[in-house]
Amino acid sequence: MTDYFEIHGRDGAARIGELRLSESLTTPALADDVISDAGSLWFKDRDLPEGDESKLTVLPHRSFPSGTDEEVMESFAVDYPDVDYPSAAVVAPETADDYGADAYVLSGARGVVGHGAGFKDAIIDTREAIPADSALVLSGVATPENVATLVYAGVDLVDSDLAVVKGTQGKYLTTEGQHYLDDLHELPCSCPACQRPVDEFTREHCVEHNVNALRAELGIVRERIRSGRLRDYIEGQARHEQWLTAAFREFDQQWSYVEERTPVIRNAELAAATEDSLRRVEIQRFADRVTTRYRNRFDRPLVLMPCSAKKPYSESQSHGQYHDAIQFRAHKVSMTSPIGVVPQELELTYPAQHYDSVVTGRWSGDEKEFVAEVLQRYLERNEYPRIIAHVPEEGYRDVCERVKEALDVEFEYTVEDHPTTTESLGNLASTLTGESKYGKRDRQHNTVRAMADYQFGDGAGDALFSELNIQSRYPKLRVHDDDGKQLAAMVPQYGTLSFTLAGARRWVESDAPVKQVEIDAFAPHGSVLAPGVVDADDDIRPGDEVVIEGPKAFAIGRAEMSGPEMAESTRGIATEVRHVEEK
Repeated sequence: MTDYFEIHGRDGAARIGELRLSESLTTPALADDVISDAGSLWFKDRDLPEGDESKLTVLPHRSFPSGTDEEVMESFAVDYPDVDYPSAAVVAPETADDYGADAYVLSGARGVVGHGAGFKDAIIDTREAIPADSALVLSGVATPENVATLVYAGVDLVDSDLAVVKGTQGKYLTTEGQHYLDDLHELPCSCPACQRPVDEFTREHCVEHNVNALRAELGIVRERIRSGRLRDYIEGQARHEQWLTAAFREFDQQWSYVEERTPVIRNAELAAATEDSLRRVEIQRFADRVTTRYRNRFDRPLVLMPCSAKKPYSESQSHGQYHDAIQFRAHKVSMTSPIGVVPQELELTYPAQHYDSVVTGRWSGDEKEFVAEVLQRYLERNEYPRIIAHVPEEGYRDVCERVKEALDVEFEYTVEDHPTTTESLGNLASTLTGESKYGKRDRQHNTVRAMADYQFGDGAGDALFSELNIQSRYPKLRVHDDDGKQLAAMVPQYGTLSFTLAGARRWVESDAPVKQVEIDAFAPHGSVLAPGVVDADDDIRPGDEVVIEGPKAFAIGRAEMSGPEMAESTRGIATEVRHVEEK
């Protein structure tokens, strides 16, 4: 059971935590001043230390270099005792387990840091074996250049040992690498150690600077986690070292590890600045849900349109012009990199209205391949009487031609030179001559059902809302049943639905997949803490709508942890509670 460490915020595998010592430490952080090492058992037997509340005591241990045979590790395994003070156990990826400690120090870290695949395997194996609400410590490996990637992978505490050693060697560390002190013509830093001419800058000053730079980088990382934008930072910062780029790409391939920890909604902008953005969980998850859960309900032609810089698309000038030409005579779907395709009903749904990408007017081969794959899967799932492509030549039309060849479907092109020219818009309008308009009721009902499909699962829209009445105006739609009882409300900032208690009961009684949190015998108000969770569905992700139920209460709220973490954790907020009914 973790008594002295609690997680307060998450951004994927990275966390903002609190090491609760006599003076609390916000993590991720340097642990130099708070760690007390009781020593290695390789050299001699050691008495169990008394410990105290001001230090994280590393219990007597045997560490193993990377690559040690598992039989050797098992033969010399340490039986860690239960103690009543902040403690850490030393583990290898092969021996990691729940030893009742507040933190776990990864032995052999120096053997895996510097190798993308090896680092990924070691972190994931260790992180998934130790308790979810315990801290992971890496010693002797952190630099200002690599610490953001270490934290992104799931590391909570590091030390300055390597930064100090490099300083004594005359190596000046920055977030983009190291410089030999003798080669510096000026000091590219304004920390206290660097407030002197370069010719007076000694190796002692270099040590001080390196530690300052590492501490400052951790401050940036913490702020990035709080804002939900650490991955944006990683994509640029990790470019300075090949193994760091390899490492975060390796984690992109570990869908289960990263996806389980990545929120389904958030307010933060998603900066798609590199082709690595195509592999982000948020991007892949949106594309997967659109092509496996969403189903078009408009019996009209499809009009494919280019995206716009302004989000949501419907508020942009260009999409306003497309709307004037279409006039509710077709179903609008936007094509975009890196999202793929965005049906009009999901233009608010995260991350469709939250991303920003680099606009060059040219698409790379990877972008074309990804968007073409998503469009192909979308058209395989959704049939249309006609497909009209109101898209420019560059990029978009290449994608359409790839899909045309793969599916043997016809695209009607309407753009001359640019989508917003008078001629192009006239072509779009005339192409739809004779098509009937769909009404406001269809737009609203289809939007609610499409969001339900996306959010809760294939077919959820019809299962939950076979009959419904809509009140208020888009984008703040309220869903009522035939008796006038409110079931759900649309949340514009996320493009999702939030249930009332009546809606939650309908959800439980429907055929739609339900995400449930089982709690102990109490009535929650405001939030449910992890110790009160008896069990939780494995497929719950941070940000999910969840039904909360126990012997004394039925409630609806939003998950703050993944389901596995809720069930395992002993500290922290598991779910926020919106409405509760005591039994």
